[in-house]
Amino acid sequence: MNEQQFIEALRAKGIELSPTQIAQFRKYFELLVEWNEKMNLTAITEEKEVYLKHFYDSISAAFYYDFTKVTTVCDVGAGAGFPSLPIKICYPHLEVTIVDSLNKRITFLNHLSEELGFQNTNFVHARAEEFGQNKKYRETFDVVTARAVARLSVLSELCVPLVKQGGQFVALKAAAGQEELKDATQAIKLLGTTLVDSHEFTLPIEESERTLYVFDKVKNTPKKYPRKPGTPNKTPIQ
Repeated sequence: MNEQQFIEALRAKGIELSPTQIAQFRKYFELLVEWNEKMNLTAITEEKEVYLKHFYDSISAAFYYDFTKVTTVCDVGAGAGFPSLPIKICYPHLEVTIVDSLNKRITFLNHLSEELGFQNTNFVHARAEEFGQNKKYRETFDVVTARAVARLSVLSELCVPLVKQGGQFVALKAAAGQEELKDATQAIKLLGTTLVDSHEFTLPIEESERTLYVFDKVKNTPKKYPRKPGTPNKTPIQ
């Protein structure tokens, strides 16, 4: 998917990019490749693949979830900024907070944000488990999202504690989404959410399978969650 195909594909989904936004995506790609030479940000560096597998794939969440109706977004383990920063380019009003455990990624994200002229972005170096217990952030976000971070049973424990009551947890998953959802049933209920929307679709061109889940936060998360760093991954909620 080259730049023009990317622009047209988004237009077909009702997202019209301005010249400024197109330039931001171009700069994003350039900086991603430049910084990737000195630190491991992504295995995907070909322009057509970045536009499809990083930019378009991230924005696909907006085809099914209305980001115009929310303000504060937290992205857990976003790495090089996916999915939240491509979404931020399309919806500049969003106030985006990214938490990542590697400080070098935070350094990249701060530089990227400055170069792209973002406002209302916040990048925090922390383990997601500790971040979720921080009173400054816990249960404060309209929507919390994550892509390709962990299985849903683990991911829900890292993300749901950050969602305010009445907000949503939006999970971007690949083909194994249904299986992961089944495994995460108990965690989703225990943490205070309920599944309200799910969408299965394919990424254009390569036709790889994707699943998007939207969970409503219906009650506060018990204080013990998330547990200590590493625990959710070692012993997921059953």
